[in-house]
Amino acid sequence: MHDQAVEGDANAQFNLGNMYRDGRGVARKAGKAVKWYRKAAEQGDANAQVNLGWMYVYGRGVAQDYAQAVEWYRKAAEQGDAFGQVNLGWMYRDGRGVAQDYAQAVEWYRKAAEQGDACGQVNLGWMYRDGRGVAQDDALAVMWYRKSAERGHADAQFNLGWMYEYGLA
Repeated sequence: MHDQAVEGDANAQFNLGNMYRDGRGVARKAGKAVKWYRKAAEQGDANAQVNLGWMYVYGRGVAQDYAQAVEWYRKAAEQGDAFGQVNLGWMYRDGRGVAQDYAQAVEWYRKAAEQGDACGQVNLGWMYRDGRGVAQDDALAVMWYRKSAERGHADAQFNLGWMYEYGLA
Protein backbone atom coordinates (compact mmCIF):
# COMPACT_ATOMS: atom_id res chain seq x y z
CA MET A 1 0.00 0.00 0.00
CA HIS A 2 2.84 2.39 0.84
CA ASP A 3 4.25 2.08 -2.69
CA GLN A 4 0.84 2.82 -4.20
CA ALA A 5 0.44 5.83 -1.91
CA VAL A 6 3.87 7.16 -2.87
CA GLU A 7 2.97 6.70 -6.54
CA GLY A 8 -0.07 8.95 -6.03
CA ASP A 9 -2.98 6.54 -5.60
CA ALA A 10 -5.53 8.59 -3.61
CA ASN A 11 -7.29 5.55 -2.15
CA ALA A 12 -3.98 4.11 -0.93
CA GLN A 13 -3.06 7.53 0.52
CA PHE A 14 -6.38 7.71 2.37
CA ASN A 15 -5.96 4.19 3.74
CA LEU A 16 -2.38 4.88 4.80
CA GLY A 17 -3.64 8.00 6.59
CA ASN A 18 -6.14 5.81 8.46
CA MET A 19 -3.39 3.38 9.42
CA TYR A 20 -1.25 6.17 10.88
CA ARG A 21 -4.25 7.74 12.61
CA ASP A 22 -5.24 4.46 14.25
CA GLY A 23 -1.80 2.89 14.69
CA ARG A 24 -2.66 -0.18 12.62
CA GLY A 25 0.50 -1.87 11.35
CA VAL A 26 2.49 1.31 11.96
CA ALA A 27 3.20 3.54 14.92
CA ARG A 28 0.31 5.94 15.60
CA LYS A 29 1.42 9.29 14.20
CA ALA A 30 -1.19 11.97 13.66
CA GLY A 31 1.20 14.15 11.66
CA LYS A 32 1.79 11.37 9.14
CA ALA A 33 -1.95 10.70 8.97
CA VAL A 34 -2.47 14.37 8.08
CA LYS A 35 0.25 14.16 5.43
CA TRP A 36 -1.41 11.23 3.67
CA TYR A 37 -4.95 12.57 4.08
CA ARG A 38 -3.84 15.88 2.54
CA LYS A 39 -2.31 14.15 -0.48
CA ALA A 40 -5.54 12.24 -1.12
CA ALA A 41 -7.75 15.24 -0.28
CA GLU A 42 -5.92 17.46 -2.74
CA GLN A 43 -6.77 14.89 -5.43
CA GLY A 44 -10.46 15.26 -4.56
CA ASP A 45 -10.94 12.19 -2.34
CA ALA A 46 -14.03 13.09 -0.27
CA ASN A 47 -13.25 10.59 2.52
CA ALA A 48 -9.80 12.09 2.95
CA GLN A 49 -11.26 15.60 2.89
CA VAL A 50 -13.64 14.71 5.72
CA ASN A 51 -10.90 13.05 7.76
CA LEU A 52 -8.55 15.97 7.21
CA GLY A 53 -11.33 18.30 8.37
CA TRP A 54 -11.73 16.15 11.48
CA MET A 55 -7.99 16.40 12.18
CA TYR A 56 -8.28 20.20 12.06
CA VAL A 57 -11.34 20.25 14.31
CA TYR A 58 -9.59 18.23 17.01
CA GLY A 59 -6.04 19.49 16.45
CA ARG A 60 -4.60 16.05 15.67
CA GLY A 61 -1.31 16.32 13.80
CA VAL A 62 -2.07 19.98 13.00
CA ALA A 63 -2.96 23.07 14.99
CA GLN A 64 -6.68 23.20 15.70
CA ASP A 65 -8.22 25.36 13.00
CA TYR A 66 -11.96 25.41 12.51
CA ALA A 67 -11.76 27.52 9.33
CA GLN A 68 -9.51 24.89 7.72
CA ALA A 69 -11.89 22.17 8.85
CA VAL A 70 -14.77 24.03 7.20
CA GLU A 71 -12.84 24.28 3.94
CA TRP A 72 -12.18 20.54 3.82
CA TYR A 73 -15.70 19.59 4.93
CA ARG A 74 -17.11 21.91 2.24
CA LYS A 75 -15.03 20.25 -0.48
CA ALA A 76 -16.44 16.86 0.48
CA ALA A 77 -19.98 18.20 1.01
CA GLU A 78 -20.05 19.83 -2.41
CA GLN A 79 -19.19 16.45 -3.94
CA GLY A 80 -22.32 15.03 -2.30
CA ASP A 81 -20.55 13.27 0.57
CA ALA A 82 -23.13 12.89 3.35
CA PHE A 83 -20.55 12.81 6.15
CA GLY A 84 -19.02 16.03 4.82
CA GLN A 85 -22.49 17.56 4.65
CA VAL A 86 -23.34 16.62 8.24
CA ASN A 87 -20.02 17.94 9.52
CA LEU A 88 -20.38 21.17 7.58
CA GLY A 89 -23.89 21.54 9.02
CA TRP A 90 -22.45 21.02 12.49
CA MET A 91 -19.89 23.77 11.91
CA TYR A 92 -22.63 26.19 10.83
CA ARG A 93 -24.89 25.17 13.72
CA ASP A 94 -22.17 25.83 16.29
CA GLY A 95 -20.45 28.75 14.53
CA ARG A 96 -17.08 27.01 14.29
CA GLY A 97 -14.89 28.42 11.53
CA VAL A 98 -17.93 30.22 10.06
CA ALA A 99 -20.54 32.61 11.38
CA GLN A 100 -23.29 30.68 13.16
CA ASP A 101 -26.06 30.19 10.63
CA TYR A 102 -28.88 27.79 11.45
CA ALA A 103 -30.39 28.05 7.96
CA GLN A 104 -27.10 26.90 6.42
CA ALA A 105 -26.89 24.09 8.97
CA VAL A 106 -30.39 22.97 7.98
CA GLU A 107 -29.47 23.08 4.28
CA TRP A 108 -26.46 20.80 4.77
CA TYR A 109 -28.25 18.46 7.17
CA ARG A 110 -31.12 18.17 4.68
CA LYS A 111 -28.76 17.21 1.85
CA ALA A 112 -27.36 14.37 3.96
CA ALA A 113 -30.77 13.39 5.34
CA GLU A 114 -32.29 13.11 1.88
CA GLN A 115 -29.52 10.67 0.98
CA GLY A 116 -30.66 8.48 3.87
CA ASP A 117 -27.87 9.47 6.25
CA ALA A 118 -29.01 8.78 9.83
CA CYS A 119 -26.89 11.56 11.35
CA GLY A 120 -28.26 14.08 8.88
CA GLN A 121 -31.77 12.91 9.67
CA VAL A 122 -31.46 13.17 13.46
CA ASN A 123 -29.76 16.57 13.20
CA LEU A 124 -32.51 17.82 10.91
CA GLY A 125 -35.03 16.52 13.44
CA TRP A 126 -33.34 18.55 16.18
CA MET A 127 -33.50 21.68 14.05
CA TYR A 128 -37.24 21.21 13.47
CA ARG A 129 -37.86 20.39 17.12
CA ASP A 130 -36.12 23.58 18.25
CA GLY A 131 -37.13 25.81 15.33
CA ARG A 132 -33.56 26.66 14.41
CA GLY A 133 -33.13 27.68 10.79
CA VAL A 134 -36.65 26.43 10.05
CA ALA A 135 -40.10 27.01 11.48
CA GLN A 136 -40.58 24.88 14.60
CA ASP A 137 -42.50 21.77 13.58
CA ASP A 138 -42.92 18.76 15.87
CA ALA A 139 -44.42 16.63 13.09
CA LEU A 140 -41.38 17.11 10.87
CA ALA A 141 -39.06 16.55 13.82
CA VAL A 142 -40.80 13.24 14.49
CA MET A 143 -40.64 12.28 10.82
CA TRP A 144 -36.87 12.84 10.66
CA TYR A 145 -36.26 11.20 14.04
CA ARG A 146 -38.25 8.17 12.88
CA LYS A 147 -36.25 7.86 9.64
CA SER A 148 -33.01 8.02 11.60
CA ALA A 149 -34.27 5.71 14.36
CA GLU A 150 -35.21 3.11 11.76
CA ARG A 151 -31.58 3.18 10.61
CA GLY A 152 -30.54 2.34 14.18
CA HIS A 153 -29.39 5.79 15.35
CA ALA A 154 -29.58 5.71 19.17
CA ASP A 155 -30.00 9.48 19.66
CA ALA A 156 -32.89 9.47 17.19
CA GLN A 157 -34.50 6.55 19.00
CA PHE A 158 -34.19 8.40 22.31
CA ASN A 159 -35.58 11.64 20.88
CA LEU A 160 -38.43 9.86 19.15
CA GLY A 161 -39.33 8.22 22.45
CA TRP A 162 -39.13 11.59 24.18
CA MET A 163 -41.49 13.11 21.61
CA TYR A 164 -44.00 10.30 22.27
CA GLU A 165 -43.61 10.57 26.04
CA TYR A 166 -44.47 14.27 25.98
CA GLY A 167 -47.32 13.89 23.50
CA LEU A 168 -45.53 15.67 20.68
CA ALA A 169 -45.69 12.75 18.25
